[in-house]
Amino acid sequence: MFDGVAPRYDLLNHLLSANLDRSWRRRALARLEENTRARVLDLCGGTGDLSIELIRSRRAGRVVCCDFSHAMLQAAAPKLQRLDLSERVLRVEADGLELPFPEASFDAVAVAFGVRNLADLGRGFGEMLRVLRPGGKLVVLEFSRPTAPVLSGLYRFYLGRILPRLGDGISGRSGPYGYLARTIGEFPAAAELAGRIRESGFAACEWSTMTGGVVAAHTAIKRGASAPA
Repeated sequence: MFDGVAPRYDLLNHLLSANLDRSWRRRALARLEENTRARVLDLCGGTGDLSIELIRSRRAGRVVCCDFSHAMLQAAAPKLQRLDLSERVLRVEADGLELPFPEASFDAVAVAFGVRNLADLGRGFGEMLRVLRPGGKLVVLEFSRPTAPVLSGLYRFYLGRILPRLGDGISGRSGPYGYLARTIGEFPAAAELAGRIRESGFAACEWSTMTGGVVAAHTAIKRGASAPA
């Protein structure tokens, strides 16, 4: 499914979010300290937008952009080449539930709009914890649920009626953006997701919402020595 929408994925991300996805990523990554020596895993990295922002914002020196979709990673290649980042961002095709990296490989793990697609959320967080070094930080940016009644109603209408038709129409694929809407609607709210992160073994779990609760940025720490990232 993700291979099928890869050619127009970036266009639709910006269009369907009214271009807010760019600022959401920047604000989420502001939770990492600047560290040009940090090695960061961009999990479910797709077409590389978060990887690019990690380098540009000086939150990482090296990034591994990991995704299970071959076409998504292929779409990332010309963007990285155009920005002269091909040597600083390594693209790796792999399953987020079975990461091919040794324990404690990364100073930080960042995931933007990806944990919602993991078949086993607990197992996915367990893998993130495993590959983080002690004291390393996890940043998760994900859709949440607006709490204000008016915004909540408008948001449900947008998810149910507008997003699937617009997304499937522009992508030329029937179904993917209906899937997107369903997974957003069914995904745990921010407080519940924080609990799931904590249950997986992380400490210092915090979150804040953006755009009236449409998205939430979570952070957590792997217990151990203090982290520079």
